[in-house]
Amino acid sequence: MTPKASIVTRDLDKIAEPTGNLYESLAVISKRARQISSQMKDELSSKLAEFASTVDNLEEVFENREQIEISKYYERLPKPTILAIEEFQEGKVMFRKAEDEDNNLPAAL
Repeated sequence: MTPKASIVTRDLDKIAEPTGNLYESLAVISKRARQISSQMKDELSSKLAEFASTVDNLEEVFENREQIEISKYYERLPKPTILAIEEFQEGKVMFRKAEDEDNNLPAAL
C-alpha cells in the first residue's frame, strides 16, 4: 500500500463552484474545519480524562501505554482541513448565505 501524498493539487474552480465564489467556499471550508477540530478535541479530551488521576506517580506516567496509543491514533488521523475540503467537495456540507437569511426575516416594527 502506497502512502497518500502530503501535498495535493486542488482545482480552485471546483472548490468555487458550489458557492460561485472561491473566497466564500474557503470561508465555509474553514468554518467546517473548526467544527471538526473542536469535535476531535472534545472526543480526545473525554477519552484521556478516563486516565486522569489525582496523584501523579512517575511510574504511572511512563507505564500508561493505553493513553499513548490513544494519542498516537489521533495524531495519525487526517487533519480537519483535509476532511472539511473533502466533505465540501462531496456536497456533505450545508451552508447558506447571510443575505438569504436577511430576505426571510419579517419586516421590522
